[in-house]
Amino acid sequence: MKINATLPEKGRDLRLDLFRGVANWAIYLDHIPDNVVNWITTRNYGFSDAADLFVFISGYTASFVYARMMIERGFIVGGTRLTKRVWQLYVAHIVLFVIYIASISYLALRFGDSEIINEFNVASIIENAPEMLRQGLFLKFKPVNLDVLPLYIVLMGLFPPVLWIMLRQPDLTMLASIVLWLVSRQMGWNLSAYPAGTWYFNPFAWQVLFVFGAWCALGGARKSMAIIQSRWTLYFCIAYLIFALVMTMAGKFNDFGGLFPQWLYSTFNPNDKTFLAPYRFIHFVVIVIMVIRFVPKDWPGLEWKVFDPLVVCGQQSLAVFCVGVFLSFVGHFLLSVSSGSLLAQIFISVAGIAIMTTVAYYISWSKKQDKPLPKPAAPAAKPASPAPKPAA
Repeated sequence: MKINATLPEKGRDLRLDLFRGVANWAIYLDHIPDNVVNWITTRNYGFSDAADLFVFISGYTASFVYARMMIERGFIVGGTRLTKRVWQLYVAHIVLFVIYIASISYLALRFGDSEIINEFNVASIIENAPEMLRQGLFLKFKPVNLDVLPLYIVLMGLFPPVLWIMLRQPDLTMLASIVLWLVSRQMGWNLSAYPAGTWYFNPFAWQVLFVFGAWCALGGARKSMAIIQSRWTLYFCIAYLIFALVMTMAGKFNDFGGLFPQWLYSTFNPNDKTFLAPYRFIHFVVIVIMVIRFVPKDWPGLEWKVFDPLVVCGQQSLAVFCVGVFLSFVGHFLLSVSSGSLLAQIFISVAGIAIMTTVAYYISWSKKQDKPLPKPAAPAAKPASPAPKPAA
C-alpha cells in the first residue's frame, strides 16, 4: 500500500519537550491533595488536564520517532523498536510499583498510620501480598497515582500495527479510533482492575488522544491548517475555553454552581475522566489548535533560558515522571503528618519540582558522558623544505 502520511520534518521539536515538561510538573502538583500550589495547573480552568497532554504528546512522539524507521527499514524493525520501548516502560513501572508499595507499607508501620494503606489502595498487601504483586505484574493492580504509566504501556504495546495502518490511511485510522472511543463509552467497555473495579484511565477511550497525537504528527495538523487559521475557528476556541472555565469553576464552588440549571451543571460535573467525555476531548483539541496557531515550531521563545528546566524535564520524561509520582506520595505524607500550612505546601511543591529538574539535568549530563569524545584533528602536515640550490 502507498504511504499517504506526511512525515514530520527532521529535527527536534522543542514544543514537545516543553509541554511534556509542563505535564510532568503538573502531574506532580495535582497528585498532592490539599495543596494550594496545584491551583496553577490547567485542570482547575478547563475540562482537560496534564494527563490528556501527556497521552497526546506520547502518541505524537511515538509517530515522530518510529514512523520513518518503519518506512525505511520495514515493519519488523519499527515494531521491534517500539516493543523495546514498551519493555523499558514496563520495567520502569515495576520498579516504581515496588518502591511505591514498599514506601507506603514502611511508613504505615513506622508511624502506625493504617489509613494511608487504604488511601493509596494498597490494603491488599496485608490481605494477600503474593496475589497483589502478581496482579501488579499484569498491570491490573494499580495503587493511587500509578494509573498513567500502565495506560501508556498498553497504548504503546498496541501501536505497531496502528502505526503501520496510519502511515497508509491516516484519516481512516483516526476515524476508527474515534468510533472505538464512542462505542466504548456507549457500551461501557473497560479493563478490569484488582481487587475490584476497572481502570481509572479506560484504554478503549483514552486511545483516541494517543492516536490523535499520532495523526497530528503524520500530517493531520498540516492538512488542517486552513481550519486552524480560520477566524471563525479562533472565535469558537475562545468561546469554548471560556465556557469550560465557567463550568469547571461551577463544579468547584457550590454557590456559583447553584446559579446554573441542574441539567447544565450535571452535564459537566463531575468531569468524566475515565471514559474521556466528549466535552473533555473537544477542550483538549481546542488547546492544540491554539498552540499550533500561536506557538509555531520556530518560535524564538522556545530557546529562552527560562524554559530550559521544563524542556530538559520533557526530554527526560520517563525518569522525571517516575520520580514525580514517588515524590508526590512523599509530599502528601509530609503534609499529612505536619501542620500542612501554606508555607509547607509551597516548600514541598517547589522542592519536589527542584528534585525532578535536578534528576533531569543529571540524566542529560550523564548521557552526554556516555558518548565518545570527538577525536582530535590530525596535525597539519609540515610544508616540505625547499631543495638546496646546486653549488655555483
